Amino acid sequence: MHTVKKLLGLIAALFFATTSFASEGEGVAPAAAKLVDFGHGWAITNSMATGWAVSALLIGLVLLTVRKPQVLPTKSQAVFESVLEALRDLFEPIVGKRAFPAAFPLLVTFFVFILIQNWMGLLPGVGTVGWGHEVDGRFHLTTPWIRPFTADFNSTIALALVSFGAYLIIIFKYAGPKLVLWDLFGNKADKKETPAWLYPFLSLVFLVVGCIEVFSIAIRPFTLSVRLFGNVFGGENLLHGTGFLFIFYFMELLVGLIQATVFTLLTSVYIGLICNHGDDHDHAEGPGAEAHP
Repeated sequence: MHTVKKLLGLIAALFFATTSFASEGEGVAPAAAKLVDFGHGWAITNSMATGWAVSALLIGLVLLTVRKPQVLPTKSQAVFESVLEALRDLFEPIVGKRAFPAAFPLLVTFFVFILIQNWMGLLPGVGTVGWGHEVDGRFHLTTPWIRPFTADFNSTIALALVSFGAYLIIIFKYAGPKLVLWDLFGNKADKKETPAWLYPFLSLVFLVVGCIEVFSIAIRPFTLSVRLFGNVFGGENLLHGTGFLFIFYFMELLVGLIQATVFTLLTSVYIGLICNHGDDHDHAEGPGAEAHP
C-alpha cells in the first residue's frame, strides 16, 4: 500500500511539473514540430516519432502478453480474445461475411491505434516537455518532443488514405467491378413494374446520382481526416488553454474513444455498402449477383 501511494505521488508530481512548462492560455501549434530536419521538405516530426513509438509499444505489448497462442488461453490471451470478439460482433454485420476476413485486421488495427494515439495527449509531458528558451524569466516551449499522431493533419490524411485504398481493394476483390459500377450507375427500378417511357428517364437519373456518389466517395479521405484531426487537435488546445484542468480529462477520454469508433465504423460502413448486400432483393438482379452465388 505504501508503495502504491509513493507511485501515485510520483505520477502527480510529474504531472504538475510537466504542465508548469506550458504557458497559460498557450495553444498547440497547428503544424507538428520538426525533431530532425533532412532538408528539401524531408523531416522527422514529433507526431511521426510518437506514432512509431506507440506502434512499437503496442506490438511489443501484444507479443509479451499473448506470446504463443494456446488452445487453453492464459489470462492475457483471454483479454485480447474478448476484445477481438467484441469488435468482431460489431463489425461483421456491417461489413458482411464475404469481405469480413480481409477487412477485420484493418479495422481492429485502426481502432486500437487511433484510440491509443487519441489518448496520448492525456499523458503527463505530452506537448509540455521539449526544447525551448526563457522569455522574461519564464520557460517558453518551442519544440515539444511528443505530440499525438492524430493531432497532426498530415497523419490523419495518411490514415484516411490507407482506409480509402483498402476500401477500393476490398470492394473490387469481393464485389467485383460489375457490381460496383451497377451499384453506382445502374437503374435500380424494376423494369417489369416500371412504365416503358419512364424507365429510360430513370436510367438517366441514376446516372446523374452515380456521378454525385462518385464525387462523395472521392472526398471521403478528406472528410475522414478533417473529422479526426479537428476533434483531437481541438481537445489538445482545450487542455493547454485551460491549464490542464483535470475535469477536461474525462471529456477527452470520451472524445478519443468516440473518434476512434467513428473513424473505424465509417470505414466498415463504406465497405459494407458495396460488399454486404449480396442477399438483398435489390441487388439480386444486379450484374454482380450472378458472379457471386
